[in-house]
Amino acid sequence: MNAKSSLDASPTTGRISRAALSSFYIATTAGLLGLLASFGSRWGWWHFRIGFIMLLAVVLGALVALVLSVIGLISSRPGGSRRGARWAILGLLMSLVVLALPVKLVVDGLTLPPINDITTDTENPPSFIALLPHRQNADNPAEYRGAEVAAQQRQAYPKVRPELLTVPPAQAFERAHKAAKDMGWEIVEANPNDGRIEAIATTFWFGFKDDVVVRISPANEGSRIDVRSVSRVGTSDVGVNASRIEEYLSRVRKN
Repeated sequence: MNAKSSLDASPTTGRISRAALSSFYIATTAGLLGLLASFGSRWGWWHFRIGFIMLLAVVLGALVALVLSVIGLISSRPGGSRRGARWAILGLLMSLVVLALPVKLVVDGLTLPPINDITTDTENPPSFIALLPHRQNADNPAEYRGAEVAAQQRQAYPKVRPELLTVPPAQAFERAHKAAKDMGWEIVEANPNDGRIEAIATTFWFGFKDDVVVRISPANEGSRIDVRSVSRVGTSDVGVNASRIEEYLSRVRKN
């Protein structure tokens, strides 16, 4: 073997693996497309279902990048004929990051019940009043759908329960109102006389609009706070409404 052949075969001076480079560029492109799919839907550039179709391309691209990164790592291993292990590692990490959210959504969709109306009081859930005009074009009804939904909720989200406070309702209302503002919700109505707060919560990804009603009522030596969070679209909320209620009541306790 002559000197030139030896140099070309060296892992430090050989050509960069095309698979390694491609894995990084494809994973990066998939990540950018995922952000575009999400925020384009949020900003109203297209319907969210178009964004979901774009996500399929994102997943496909990330899977291709994942395979190419493995090939790139093999070809650029010590003693190999190519270099570019760093690109392959970056492509591998990027593809895993890109896949994380879609995979989580799929897993949650398969393991959680197909419900989108969560409340701390399944027997007498808080009703929407001020938000009804905002829900005129919603796919999901504002009326609670009864025992079947309640049973699925209790099994999947046992921690979603009313919050009991040892303060009078007026003080509880102030704490509940502050917590709603701290959550970044759009307050549509805050009525201390009725002990009711209605607000719109916008999800970070895709900007889905969910509606929330909070009810403050007297209870024993203090107050009881009930919350209901309902998605306007979608059969399953993949746990978003339950997580929102738990986070909100946690803020109420800290106020």
